[in-house]
Amino acid sequence: MTKLKLDAITDDKPVKVTVDLPAPLHRDLVAYAEVLAHETGQPVTDPAKLIAPMVQRFIATDRGFAKARRLRHSRQS
Repeated sequence: MTKLKLDAITDDKPVKVTVDLPAPLHRDLVAYAEVLAHETGQPVTDPAKLIAPMVQRFIATDRGFAKARRLRHSRQS
C-alpha cells in the first residue's frame, strides 16, 4: 500500500480561485487522483479538488514557513 500525503477529501465550503496549470502538472494531478481513489476506495471525480488539500498539507509541513510565521507573530505581540 502506498503512503500518500493526502487522506480522503472532505467536503467543505470552498472559496473560488482560478489557477492555470501546466499540462504535465495536470496529468500528474489526474494520476494522483487515480492512486488516491484506489488507496482510499473513494472515487475522486474531480482531480482539481486535490489542489486545496495538497496546498494545505504543503503549508502545514513546511518547517521554514512555520518558523517564519512564529517569528512574525512574536514580533507583532
